[in-house]
Amino acid sequence: MKIVIDAFGGDNAPIEIVEGALLGLKKHKGLKVVLCGDENKIKEILNGREERVEIVNATEVIVNTDHPTEAIRKKKDSSLVRAFDVLKENDDVIGLVSAGSTGAVLAGAIMKIGRIRGISRPALAPILPTKKDSDVMIVDSGANVDCKPVNLVHFALMGSAYYSIIYNKENPRVALLNNGAEEGKGNELVKETYPLLQQAPVNFIGNREGIDFMSGEVDVMVADGFAGNALLKGTEGCAVAILSILKHGIKSSFWSKIGYLFMRKTFKKLKNRIDILGKHGGSPLLGCKKLVVKNHGSCKRQNIASSIDQTIMLYENKLNERIEEALAKINLESE
Repeated sequence: MKIVIDAFGGDNAPIEIVEGALLGLKKHKGLKVVLCGDENKIKEILNGREERVEIVNATEVIVNTDHPTEAIRKKKDSSLVRAFDVLKENDDVIGLVSAGSTGAVLAGAIMKIGRIRGISRPALAPILPTKKDSDVMIVDSGANVDCKPVNLVHFALMGSAYYSIIYNKENPRVALLNNGAEEGKGNELVKETYPLLQQAPVNFIGNREGIDFMSGEVDVMVADGFAGNALLKGTEGCAVAILSILKHGIKSSFWSKIGYLFMRKTFKKLKNRIDILGKHGGSPLLGCKKLVVKNHGSCKRQNIASSIDQTIMLYENKLNERIEEALAKINLESE
């Protein structure tokens, strides 16, 4: 079993990416990794730790300022394109991990790997904590800005399958992001999607507003990529702001600092609860023929190791096969 890794994708590449791959190898004894990127720099970081590591040399790097589709077409010797080539051409390579440009990862997955038959569009599905002892997933979070009802139905099917695997939960609760909970409210996309989700083989609980996102009452929130990304980034920004305000408050007085000493364990638990990337790795690009996991650009080695765990788990639990089974139960034409 092999996983290919874009060693030069992300803000902290290549050292954090390579070290993360090595952490993954320590945990999974039957695994090999293929690192794509500047061979000399990768070997320098490995420093003799090449056991179960293959290197595919690449002389170029795709950056966030590159146009995604053009970059995949023109930068054929980039670390990301080489990684996609390895994934496509080798049956023993089960998945790809990259912290590079989201647009380029999406473009490469569609152009190089392709979609599961019947899936209209792949979608990103990040996970966040809720106020209860559970997590919530949002599909899509930015891969598809303009959507049709059939796309949202497919997002629901894929998100439900993914959530059921990582949490071992049958029939996770699926909601449709809207500006009101009432049936018949919302824009035309939401209104047309609602009855389709009622008929789909998912546990659809109706419309939910943004305030319900982290309530613990929803497992999978379905949205078009524009609204989903706005919700995700707004939530992340709110969390950062609250933590910043809290940190400032602790430093504001002597007694606040004393109080912090008594609450260190509580704050540590809060930090661990929020660190969802460390627990689940990145966001899989649901709907591709092979597993593609997109990490946050600022991820560190532990996040890469978690993404390796995540890729193996999804492969062993047959995520794509579950999506295909769900598709077989509905009678919708893809784009």
